[in-house]
Amino acid sequence: MATLETARVPDAGPGPAKPDAKVARRERRNWRQYVGFTPAAIVFGVFFIAPLCLIVVYSFWQTKDYNLVPDFTTKNYATIATTDTYIKTLGKTILMALLATATTLAIAFPFCYWLVRYVPPRLQRVLFLLVILPFWTSYLLRVYAWVAILGDNGAINVLLKNLGLTDSPVRLFLYDTPGVFIVLVYLYFPFAALTLYSSLDRFDWSLLRAGVDLGASPMRSLVTILLPQMKLAMVTAGIFVFIPILGEYVAPEIVGGTNGVLMGNLIANFFAGYLLPLGSAASVLIALVILVLLVLFRKGLDTKDIYGS
Repeated sequence: MATLETARVPDAGPGPAKPDAKVARRERRNWRQYVGFTPAAIVFGVFFIAPLCLIVVYSFWQTKDYNLVPDFTTKNYATIATTDTYIKTLGKTILMALLATATTLAIAFPFCYWLVRYVPPRLQRVLFLLVILPFWTSYLLRVYAWVAILGDNGAINVLLKNLGLTDSPVRLFLYDTPGVFIVLVYLYFPFAALTLYSSLDRFDWSLLRAGVDLGASPMRSLVTILLPQMKLAMVTAGIFVFIPILGEYVAPEIVGGTNGVLMGNLIANFFAGYLLPLGSAASVLIALVILVLLVLFRKGLDTKDIYGS
């Protein structure tokens, strides 16, 4: 009788991984890709998130006999909201930031447009180097230089005298709000120029020529083709200028004096006088203004993934 041998099925090797194993491996890969972000997250948490949370907590405390008293009260916010000086200073700060930002963009955009469109590439680097050259010097040195320029014997008053427009020094610029405005526009012009230049440098100028070929005027081509594509750059440049100006206190202190006080100066005075809760409340209000700004311009900041999802 023939012996029947049991047929063996050849070993096909390891079978397909179970769905749970695939998910586990994918989760491990997803976790590993964030390891490089850990140092930045630690620095961001220690030097930004933690102090911000501390300021929010302090804003609800009180100060008695120069001692912090843990409490939960809204008196600090009520004090700022009911004091005319604080309200006017906050409104002045927001208005100053808006006007300085609008002026900075209005100067930076035509300058960058001219630089990219009509200046040869070799000269572009030289001229743009002159724009960022002030960054190579101290911030305080640049501000104090404007004190000399705007002073009684400064360049502006000397020019006005030589033109016969005035016989005595004009004190409108130094230790007053106009001087602060001029200095802030000067200080933050490079921030707007850097952002707008990088965007205009990548713009496809053949689109404007195509618009003119289709019958549009050069100005209409700029308005309907260029400006919509510069929306993100304009919003980004505006935020880069607007947010720092809200917290400015050095330039208003040196150039503006008592007439050029902004919210940053009040906050600095609060902390110098150990009024930590009141200063914290004012700082939180500035942070809320910034948050509202970011929410309003959220659509302008949205960017789509060029690779799709």
